[in-house]
Amino acid sequence: MKFSTKEDVDAPIDAVFEMLCDFEMFERAAMRRGAEVQRTDTKTVRGVGMTWSAMFNLRGKRRQVDIEMVTLDKPHEMVLECKSPGLFTTMTIELVALSRTRTRIMVVFDIKPLNLSARLLVQSIKLAKASMTKKYKLRVAEFAKSMEERYERG
Repeated sequence: MKFSTKEDVDAPIDAVFEMLCDFEMFERAAMRRGAEVQRTDTKTVRGVGMTWSAMFNLRGKRRQVDIEMVTLDKPHEMVLECKSPGLFTTMTIELVALSRTRTRIMVVFDIKPLNLSARLLVQSIKLAKASMTKKYKLRVAEFAKSMEERYERG
């Protein structure tokens, strides 16, 4: 099951990519929403092989995921793989410079069930795909707007 959307950001591609690479900010944001996030690699430089472990509540159950950076092509693409018992998820973020001061961000989220209970979860999401897609696009649009605001603040 795949969700995808694109948004245009009033900021240069390099600035947008740097904001996407602010992993500590994403960790703090997840923790504010009740997730437990921990960096699990020992890399000193950001890049392929960075890993995190996260725990959060979803649909009434405590979920655990391991996240790995599998592609980091500055400033064009970032791919994260998320593995949990039953689900394999890939999040791809692609950036395209529309001009020197404008960037298109494309975000694709692909969910693959690995067992029966995960198939049931994905099936329930499919039944609500229209509303889930709407929420997904709204969240990405809000994130793009926040990146514009961060860029303007300097």
